[in-house]
Amino acid sequence: LNFINVIAQIYVTDAFLGHSFSRYGREVIEFSQQEITSRDDPMDRVFPKVAKCTFHMSGASGSLEKHDGLCVLPLNIFNEKIYIFLWFWFIIVAVITAVGLLYRIDTFLPGFRQILLKTKSRLASSGTVEAVTRRCEIGDFRLQL
Repeated sequence: LNFINVIAQIYVTDAFLGHSFSRYGREVIEFSQQEITSRDDPMDRVFPKVAKCTFHMSGASGSLEKHDGLCVLPLNIFNEKIYIFLWFWFIIVAVITAVGLLYRIDTFLPGFRQILLKTKSRLASSGTVEAVTRRCEIGDFRLQL
């Protein structure tokens, strides 16, 4: 369930950011390795720092006038750092969870359980460990660890 949760979080965040989150971290890494003069910032595409704004103001005669200007979006500077952290965090958690899931699946194999018991009980003879592995079920094994 943890692995499914992490994958779902990545998918939902990707959909929220217009399907640019799944490749966001790789693009940031590639961006940091390019020459300073010729690089295209992927963070600016997802989180622009400047945008065109239209202001409606009352004119001298009382009519509405449109004024175009540039709006600075300082919160996007903070957001891009949060989402790059989240991208790396989700990848790390997904990898650790996948390894833990593979470990749990491998403990269903009697040969793997025997190897684990041999590493945990170095003082016991190999025959004793084999006998214990043959007599114990998966539930007994989980209680032993």
